[in-house]
Amino acid sequence: MVRRRAVTLTELLSGEILKLQVKSKEGSKWILQHKDTEIALNASEAPEELKEDDTLEVFLFVDRRGNLSATTQLPSIQKGTYGWARVIKVSEKEGAFVDIGTSKEVQVKAEDLPKLKELWPAQGDHLYMTLRTDREGELFGRLATEDRVEELYIDAPTTLLNSNLQARPYRLLPVGTFLLSVPENYRVFVHESERVEEPRLGQDLTVRIIDTKDDGSLNGSLLPRKHERLGDDAESIYRYLKDVGGKMPFTDKSSPEEIKEMFSMSKAAFKRSLGKLMKEKKIIQQDGWTELKQ
Repeated sequence: MVRRRAVTLTELLSGEILKLQVKSKEGSKWILQHKDTEIALNASEAPEELKEDDTLEVFLFVDRRGNLSATTQLPSIQKGTYGWARVIKVSEKEGAFVDIGTSKEVQVKAEDLPKLKELWPAQGDHLYMTLRTDREGELFGRLATEDRVEELYIDAPTTLLNSNLQARPYRLLPVGTFLLSVPENYRVFVHESERVEEPRLGQDLTVRIIDTKDDGSLNGSLLPRKHERLGDDAESIYRYLKDVGGKMPFTDKSSPEEIKEMFSMSKAAFKRSLGKLMKEKKIIQQDGWTELKQ
């Protein structure tokens, strides 16, 4: 059995991708070598035709026992590069754990996530991040800062106005949500007035582009278009009428406060929706009541 000396992390670093020479096979592991340092690789990850003195490209990481190990599964994100990593699981105490494309899952610490836990990413969401290592060489994820995104986002063409993009939030603020489109990497800002609720960090969303900016970024909306909202509002009123027996004491003469409290919509939206339902001959208004048409 080969005795391995302790790895000096100044020679080989966790989080690196590099090519190592194959020294020998010991049981279920191949031994890779760099100068005087030896690193184990599970034989199940090695190509079948691998033999001694071959060169193999691997990703280095610190395993659960604190040893520097190798994997042939190369990550989609490295130290110094940024990209999306899929959330595998979430722990209230530890934060989020993400898949970077290797056998090693990576932690994004709880203190790096939003203060409100309801805005934390859920399993299947994606975080825009890079890799870092601590003093022991353990890998962890660090979310992209706004300064870094400013350097990385792609200028969007003006032709995108009024189109829909798939995007994910990378930064959440009370004033609005900052997103990056997938896969283009356009930067999109959604003001709080253009969303029904604040989305989760890393949630997959469809955003409508409402403005193109001189700096190449975009303004977007998470609200449906007016005709889509009209359909939703009308359907909501129609369902309410059916639920209450086909008759309600609300009409286009009702006060804005009453309408807002009961239906969570403006009086203008309420009137448009009633007009739509009357045009479709689904309702009538009489004697201060709105009724389903028989």
